[in-house]
Order: sequence, then structure tokens, then C-alpha cells
Amino acid sequence: MVGEKPMNYYAAPVRDIRFVLEELLAFGSLSLPGFEESSPDLVEAVLEEAARLAGEVWGPLNDTGDRQGCTRHEDGSVTLPDGFIGAYQAYAEGGWNGIGVSEALGGQGLPEVVASAVQEMLHGANMALGLCPMLTAGAIEALAHHGSEEQQAIYLPKLVEGTWTGTMNLTESQAGSDLSKVRTRAVPSEDGSGQYRLFGQKIYITWGDHDAAENIVHLVLARKPDAPEGNKGISLFLVPKFLVNADGSLGERNDVVCASIEHKLGIHGSPTCTLSFGENDGAIGYLVGEEGRGLNHMFTMMNEARHKVGIQGIGVAERACQHAFAYALDRVQGRSPRSGRSDCPISDHLDVRRMLLSMRARTDALRALALYCAAQLDLARHASDDGDRAAAQARVDVLIPVVKSFSTDQAVDIASLGVQVHGGMGFIEETGAAQLLRDARIAPIYEGTNGIQALDLAGRKLQRDGGAAIESLLDDIEATAAALKESVEHAALGESLAGGAADLRAALALVLVAGADAERGADAVQAYATPFLNLAGHVLCAWQMGEAALKASAAIAEGRDEPFYRAKCQSADYAIRQWLPVGRAQRAVIEAGMESLAAFDAAAH
Repeated sequence: MVGEKPMNYYAAPVRDIRFVLEELLAFGSLSLPGFEESSPDLVEAVLEEAARLAGEVWGPLNDTGDRQGCTRHEDGSVTLPDGFIGAYQAYAEGGWNGIGVSEALGGQGLPEVVASAVQEMLHGANMALGLCPMLTAGAIEALAHHGSEEQQAIYLPKLVEGTWTGTMNLTESQAGSDLSKVRTRAVPSEDGSGQYRLFGQKIYITWGDHDAAENIVHLVLARKPDAPEGNKGISLFLVPKFLVNADGSLGERNDVVCASIEHKLGIHGSPTCTLSFGENDGAIGYLVGEEGRGLNHMFTMMNEARHKVGIQGIGVAERACQHAFAYALDRVQGRSPRSGRSDCPISDHLDVRRMLLSMRARTDALRALALYCAAQLDLARHASDDGDRAAAQARVDVLIPVVKSFSTDQAVDIASLGVQVHGGMGFIEETGAAQLLRDARIAPIYEGTNGIQALDLAGRKLQRDGGAAIESLLDDIEATAAALKESVEHAALGESLAGGAADLRAALALVLVAGADAERGADAVQAYATPFLNLAGHVLCAWQMGEAALKASAAIAEGRDEPFYRAKCQSADYAIRQWLPVGRAQRAVIEAGMESLAAFDAAAH
């Protein structure tokens, strides 16, 4: 309760994460080749230690970072909020940066599903601080796939151990979602060294400069002077903050500097920088991968980051839940509809209970879906059978835009409900509820806006395979619905889930037909993309909660941990019978057609 714990208290949801890993996913990733040394006992120990780091070290600094923000100095250097350096170093020294990285690259080689669970804890504890290792993980992924042997030998060990951090440099003032407009130049050195000199400016660079690590490795999209216009002229370059000597030691400062720090709505503890490259002789950089394929290479990093942004939203939603539940149990107001007593905690009131149950059920559902996606990533990377890997990757391709977009949209709404539970006190900064809403609001925007995620799903992924991956998921969803119908306790859930699956099948057919229209296909896909993704998100989350209800009922029948499993059944009932209908309405939105959008003229309004 608020009276017993500080306002910034956060406890990692280890029990629910264990339920997903152990019961919903049955520790499936641990049976894959490459994870022979991992065991349920090891995973449990990792989760408990990560929860300690998140709750005791990172969590208490969340409001500190929000209040203090970051400071840019005249020389372009950036100072982090109090405590952030020590918290990051505790993370790096504990080996957490390499938890999901293969042992061949110096990591711990644990499954992606475990690494994702740990990421949720860290982002729930401190989203601003969690952004630093999230971007570093993307840089590791990009270099592991596309870097030269020399680049991997020099940079990967330091990135994996967290001694150096990584950034992603895409956006420029004229090149946001349309990266074909990138103007940053990469001029080849004339000495035959293979080096390039970069000139230009990048904006919105997360953790673009800071004082928590020895070096920062910037991965930068730029063009050679003779490169063609458009996406095919973009290459990827590695630009270190400090140059690296032949013996691996750090040399002189490179010609890249933080020109300013953005003043933002939230995540104040994360230094979001404008970086200037080449204010003097040019920032020395090195080509990564193939010339002209920089955007393709960068998407390796972005796909990793998009899944983690979804995880990030879930972490903030979880913290908002904890905050709201604690306040509602402590705040006394009105007469109780249960006991009739006047000293009533507001958690007794039905409307407050509606908000709390909505927050909890949605957060649990989003977590289950995101970790299911992570488990599919493990299958896609490690399954011994080619067909199994391909099938898993097909599911990953359609799930990542849903996890990123749906989770972050829901996180904003969940954090907003958290403010509402607090009433007027939620609008006051001191309670911390407002910070969670402010922090969460960036997640639907960065790493590709949620509208772009919807277009990726409906315009690229569905059209590419004719909806086969989603059809396969729907087969599993309908099997879960059938199992629920066989249960007297959950028959109504089965009917509702089956109805949601039918709506998604119908909407899928409509989007595929519209996308195939030679004249208006592209416009139709844009019109239907967001409602389709929202429908898919609701149905997929309801599916996971249907599975949770089946597992929980079986556990109750065995006499195991009844309070937890009863609560899980209540969350499943709410998610499937009261939340899913909101998503099912998106079918009607799609069936209504696109004429109003096609006719709309913003200038006339």
C-alpha cells in the first residue's frame, strides 16, 4: 500500500512471468539446440536476480531521472541524472547486457524469451534507463549479422559486456518516416584506408551521448557522394565516439558531438540528442555490410528494437497497474457497496474495480503475447528442422508489428487509466502516475510509428504470404476456443473467442481482396491497416488469456496456488468477454469501407 511503500516502488511481476514461461510456453525454448546448459532452475534464478536489480537499484531512480533530466555542457558532453551511472554499471557488471547474446559472441546464451522477460522488468523499473541497453542490443544484432570480422572482433566484445553502448542514427529533420531523403554524406578517404568522413546531422538519437560508458558506437545511415537517390543510395556506417587504436585502446575523440538535448514530454532521464557529424574535418566512420544496403542492414537492428519497444510498453503498463492498485487499496472515500462501511477503500467501488481489472487483464494478456513472440524467435533461430524455423519466422514477421503497436497503444491507455484511478492526485506530479503516462506516450511513435507498423502488417506481411501466417495462428486460436467450449466453466469464453477468430478471418479476407485491387489497392490497405491490426491484437491477446484460463483451471483442480489462478481466471474472463468485443468492432470499421477517408480533404476543414 502507499502508506507502507514509497511512491516509486516497483516489484517485478516474477510470478506472472513464471506462469507464462513455465505453463503457457512450457519452457519450450529450453529444449532447443544451443540451450542445453539452460534449465528451469537457472531461469528462475535469473528472474529473481533481475527482479532484485530492477526493484532495488533501477526502480528508485525512475522519478529522479524524470525530475533532473540530463545536462548538456558547452563541449557537447552530456551528464546523466544522479544515480544513473551506478545503476547502469551494476547492470553491465552483472552480465545482464549479454543475457540473450550467444556464447560465441561473449554472451550468456539464454533464450530470447528469458531475455525479453528481463527487459520487461528493467523497463518497468526505469524506462528512460532501459533505453540504453535496448539500443545497444540492436547494435549488437546489426554488427553480428552485417559487420566485418574485424569490426566484430573490435566492437562486439565491448558492446556485449556493456563497456561500450550503441545507438541507431536514422532520422534527420527532412527524413523521418521517409528515409529515402537522408542527406548525411560519407566521403571516402583518399589514403586507401577504407575509412569515410561523415558530414551531417541526426536528430532524436536515443542515448546519443552520456557519461555511463567508455565509448559509444553510432550506427549511421549516410550516402556516398556518388550514391543514387532513394533508398538504394543509403549505406550503413559505424562511427565511434572515440576512435579505437590497433591494440583496442581508445584514441582521440571523433568529430561527432551532441549539439543539443531535446526537451521532451517524458523519458527525461534518457538523453535524446541531436548529433552533429563533421563540424571540423569529418567524423571517421567505417562501412558496415554492403554498400547501398544500409536500410536493409539497419532493419536488422530495428526489428530487434520494435519487439523490445512492445516489451517496454508492457513494463510501463505493469508499473501503472501496481501504482493504481496500491493507491486504490489505500485511498478511503465513500460508502462501500460490499460492507456498507463509510471508511471504504476506493477499490471497493465497481467503477474503480472495472478500471483496475481492465488494467490488470490487458497487461497480463500483452505480456503473454509478447513472450509468445519471443519464444517463436527462439524457434526461428534455433530449431533443428528447416520447416519449423521457417514457420516460426513467418509468425514472428506478423507478430512483431502487433506486439510493438498494440502493446504500446494499450500501455498509453493503461497508464491513462492509472491516472484516472488516482483522481486529482493522478494529475499531480508528486504521485508518479503522471510520469508513467508521459513516459509511455513516446512508445507508439518511435522505432516506426504505430501507423507504419499497421501498414507493415497489412501492406507487406499479409500481401506477401497471402495471409498464410495469420491463418495458421487462427487455426491455433480456434483450437483453444474449442477447448474452452468443452469446459462448463469456460464455455462462454470459448464462444466469444471463436467469434473473435471468425471476425479476424473475415477481415483478413477483406484486406487481401482490397490489397489486390490494381487501381485502389494501396489506398485500401492504408485505410484498413490500423483497424485490422487492432482487431488482430485483441484476438491474439484473447487467445493467450484463453490458454491462461485453461491452465489456471487445471491448476485449481490440482489444488495449486488457488488465489493466483482464481485471479488469472478473472482476468481471462474480462479479457475475452469484455475487452475482446471492443476489438471485434473493428471488423465493422473495415466493412464500412474507405469512402469517407478517400473523400476527406483536410484543407476544407
